[in-house]
Amino acid sequence: MKRLLAALSLGAFVAMSAPVRADEGMWTFDAFPSAKVAKTYGFGPTKAWLDHVRESSVRIAGGCSASFVSPQGLVMTNHHCAVDCVGQLSTPEKNFVEAGFYAKAEADEIKCPGFELDRLDGIDDVTAAIRAATNGKSGRALIDALQAKQAALSSSCGASLAIRCDVVSLYQGGVYKLYHYKRYTDVRLAFAPEYAVAQFGGDPDNFNFPRFDFDISLLRAYEGDKPAATPEYLHWSKSGSTAGDLTFVSGNPGGTDRLFTVSQLEYMRDVEYPRQLPFISELRGLLEQYELEGPEQLRQTKQMLFGIENSYKALFGRSGSLLDPKFFAVKVAEERALRAAVAKRPDLQASVGGDWDKLAAVEQRKAQLAYRFQYEAQGPFSQLFRYARVLVRYQAEKAKPDAQRLPEFSDARLVTLPVQLFAPIPIYSGPEELLLNFYAKKMREDLGPDDPFVKSVLGTKSPAVWAHDLVAGTKLGDVATRKALFDGGQAAIDASQDPMIQFAATIDAAARQARKQYEDEVTAPEHQLTEAIARARFAILGTSVYPDATFTLRLSYGVVKGFVDGNGNNVTPYTTIGGLFNRASGSEPYALPQSWLDAKSSLDLGTPMNFTTTNDIIGGNSGSPVVNKNGEVIGLIFDGNIFSLGGEFGYLATTNRSVAVDSRALLAGLRNVYQADRLVQEIGGP
Repeated sequence: MKRLLAALSLGAFVAMSAPVRADEGMWTFDAFPSAKVAKTYGFGPTKAWLDHVRESSVRIAGGCSASFVSPQGLVMTNHHCAVDCVGQLSTPEKNFVEAGFYAKAEADEIKCPGFELDRLDGIDDVTAAIRAATNGKSGRALIDALQAKQAALSSSCGASLAIRCDVVSLYQGGVYKLYHYKRYTDVRLAFAPEYAVAQFGGDPDNFNFPRFDFDISLLRAYEGDKPAATPEYLHWSKSGSTAGDLTFVSGNPGGTDRLFTVSQLEYMRDVEYPRQLPFISELRGLLEQYELEGPEQLRQTKQMLFGIENSYKALFGRSGSLLDPKFFAVKVAEERALRAAVAKRPDLQASVGGDWDKLAAVEQRKAQLAYRFQYEAQGPFSQLFRYARVLVRYQAEKAKPDAQRLPEFSDARLVTLPVQLFAPIPIYSGPEELLLNFYAKKMREDLGPDDPFVKSVLGTKSPAVWAHDLVAGTKLGDVATRKALFDGGQAAIDASQDPMIQFAATIDAAARQARKQYEDEVTAPEHQLTEAIARARFAILGTSVYPDATFTLRLSYGVVKGFVDGNGNNVTPYTTIGGLFNRASGSEPYALPQSWLDAKSSLDLGTPMNFTTTNDIIGGNSGSPVVNKNGEVIGLIFDGNIFSLGGEFGYLATTNRSVAVDSRALLAGLRNVYQADRLVQEIGGP
């Protein structure tokens, strides 16, 4: 582990001490460095190439990426990006997570509850409009003005389920863009393999390589109850890839903090991660214990536990980078260099020179309010509670002018609210009780048993009894109940005897106040100061650097390449299907499903299974297509290696690798294991 942390820290050290190098960067499509790529690799994407790849790429609302791979709306993404849908469609009698799913005919494709796909169709620069609305404002006035202008810009695209517009802040507020999306809300499941092969290796192999995962699902976008017409889609490569080939990854990296100041990183190192890691670790243990109660408990929480384990390992790696003194020495030196450059510009020094110190004070206040914000403003991690909060707040917020509402209730957001609220998603009482009990227990520990908010929540009950009473008494798991409360207006909410509704209503005033305090004392000044620093950085560096990731469409470039691991071993960039069978032990998490065991004799065991590239990615890129210079699919991103965890703060070309399923393995599995000939023919595989 010490070797791992040293390697991660070295990656951050080198990344922060050098200018942007080949293969580094998550570039926006309207500022992609084609000339630089052409100079390095002999090929530079043209505008037509970029437009084609952009229009073939989609974002899965909730945290993943995907792409169209046929003109009939067929969508390729990871199994772990669609597993919530697979689980929601499952029952104890038909467990598609364990057994897999294949729609032999189009009519057999099943709708995913509450699923949304977004295709980026256009980008407008709205920096001037945001500046005009916020200039000269601070504190609550700044937040109100910014949210009002963002709501107006987002609503300017119209109120339609087929359209979505988001205001995106780039370079920490140095630039603002309005992203126009084509939205698909009728999304159906066409294919998903068994969990055992999609997540082969489980937590031990997660963020590692060699890997042997068949991490794919195929969905389909529908419009008017028919497959959507998608003339822009990615064709399948006839030959796959070889070591050294140029690769592009089009996807939506969730977020990076490579432009954070030292004080912001200190907050993450000293406050956020030390609180998050024990919290997630304890929750992981509770979920593991719950799963031991029986096969149905395992089915209910399997994908939740995978997400918790993934988050824990990712946070642990990032924390290790921040704890390394070499990394922080570089960050301090980097900040000093920027401040020195600002000092040489009298105009910048006068407006920004003291903002680093002011921001450090804000980070201290953030630490003081962190628990209050977590427990009061955010509330428990419970689907039933989320329903209750939306229903309670919807009635109050819809009566206000659009500009004065909470952002999540703007006219632009309300378009899809019924889709999410009335999605027929199964709710299981066991996991709900576990999550609510855990919330109440940790809240009492962190805020204290005498805290007024704690008393208002628990009264005289224990966390376990309180959680049981809420879940046992609520009817919000029923779609008809939610719809009646939604349609019934404020009178229905006031008259409701549902304990979850009453809980959400009881704490709403305190929750709103905690949110307002946090926004006034942290969000507003942090936004103002980071934006001022970002504008100064932008004035000095411009677009020669890429913006931090924001879960918006980006394009990275790299090559198929192995790496040297922490023990000095050369790791080749490809694994094979034969390696999958060699690693299979028959015991979890290395137990292959029977479908693969039966198909072994029909498979070419030398077929590449997974491979690594130097593309710069991070969480959110899951499900991204890997394409060659012809824009053809050669792979499907599903992970990064262990060294990529430091990518939150920097990039090191020698060891940072993305991990993908090879296009040849994808076809072999679809064709030889699952006999999914209908889908193989549709994607035009060789």
